[in-house]
Amino acid sequence: MKVHVLQHVQFEGIGSMASWLENQGAEVTYTRFFEDSALPPIKDIDLVIAMGGPMSVNDEAALPWLRPEKQFIRDAVEKGIPVLGVCLGAQLIASALGSRVYRNSQKEIGWFPIEATPGESNTFRFPEKCTVFHWHGETFDLPSGAVRLAKSAACENQAFQIGRVIGLQFHLETTPESARAILDNCGDELVPGPYIQTEAELRQIKNAAYAEINRLMGEVLSHVTGITG
Repeated sequence: MKVHVLQHVQFEGIGSMASWLENQGAEVTYTRFFEDSALPPIKDIDLVIAMGGPMSVNDEAALPWLRPEKQFIRDAVEKGIPVLGVCLGAQLIASALGSRVYRNSQKEIGWFPIEATPGESNTFRFPEKCTVFHWHGETFDLPSGAVRLAKSAACENQAFQIGRVIGLQFHLETTPESARAILDNCGDELVPGPYIQTEAELRQIKNAAYAEINRLMGEVLSHVTGITG
């Protein structure tokens, strides 16, 4: 399996997905937009993973590589290649498919619950309620044909699926190490708010919480790729 990762900032890698992909014997390549925006031929890819970042999908004037990145994602979707988007990555999928991405009414940073929404028989099923890691200030309208998979009190569209494409507004791949990295680089965003935890609260999260969301990320990867185990 050939996997291509779209990485937007150095401190937001694929986290726990690395071990899942290694267990599948996957060949993983990267476009690291903070270094080089070159993209590979889409025909050579079996799975696209679009990661997060502090920028907006609407920043095309300042970040011109966003346009070819969205085209790359659109091409993957049209060719039936599995695509998984995380946070900014989910917003990129939505934007690539013609949906609006805009500021959410509340920033959501920290560990907050999501609630599964009724889906279809062939869509991914989240637990009825689970607590996951969030770090986002924007949201999106669901793309045409998408099925909403989850919502939260702060954000109506937390996850969606279109065929072999899944977008997650939240982070299931986060490990203790990657959480420290985002705190070190984006800690200035932790201003008081109803859905923003403090740095002290975030640094006290137990390893078991990370293990649980990482397990769930493995299930998402299995679903989108059709690979079990």
